[in-house]
Amino acid sequence: MMRLGGPIFEKFTDPAGWIAALKRLGYSAAHCPVKADADEATIASYVEAATSAGIVIAEVGAWSNPLSDDDKTRREALEGCKRQLALAERVGALCCVNIAGSRGQQWDGPHQENFSDETFERIVATVREIVDEVAPTRTFYTLEPMPWVPPDSPDSYLRLIEAIDRKQFAAHLDPANMISSPRVYYANADFLRECFAKLGPYIKSVHGKDVSMSNQFNVNISQVAPGQGSLDYRVFLEEMDKLGQDVPLLTEHLDTAEEYRRAADYIRSAAGEAGVKIK
Repeated sequence: MMRLGGPIFEKFTDPAGWIAALKRLGYSAAHCPVKADADEATIASYVEAATSAGIVIAEVGAWSNPLSDDDKTRREALEGCKRQLALAERVGALCCVNIAGSRGQQWDGPHQENFSDETFERIVATVREIVDEVAPTRTFYTLEPMPWVPPDSPDSYLRLIEAIDRKQFAAHLDPANMISSPRVYYANADFLRECFAKLGPYIKSVHGKDVSMSNQFNVNISQVAPGQGSLDYRVFLEEMDKLGQDVPLLTEHLDTAEEYRRAADYIRSAAGEAGVKIK
């Protein structure tokens, strides 16, 4: 069994409106609906509404660059990650998620130092600082995989988990972000099985996208909506189902509410074909 969720385009001003919007979309998982500066009464009202409606708050985003070589950018990112992890703990989210960052000016972009030993150690130290200072007990700090910074494969994620060595550091799975070669692209069903076999015990939340490779001479693999590419969604959903818990799958990076509706419809259809129940 699994849960499905995604962004909400409909405006809401209170917990009842939030729940109604989720129900209209058929979602049982959601992004955090409040900001870090929300008061305790507001947070409690949203948490109570989610619990009553059977909605899981899947993740709190901490999107920033704590790897930056610019000291000010790095410090601000670290503090932001700590605030967002603390928010995830307050609302009982399954995880707080960021990417590791980048040594370049683009916070989520490539850089020649991103795979250096120094960067790996910086990622380890950064995550430890975030987790140790916030000291969460019911949520987890996670890193979304990226093609050009660790974790960029199941094995590099396991290496980070071992090196960071913190109980409240876990895994966020986005398989599309790790498909960066034709070899993996064409064997993506086997790659999906590898991801779940190696990271399954650590996975707290999953992003659902798709990938399509062009016929250009140099490799060009693009992100597309679920069902518009070559990712084996039947295997994807079967492997999620094997986790034995209702881990959420959240769609992302689409432009309109209609695109998200079509993506959700495709995932529900693929789940039906795979015999996987969506809560």
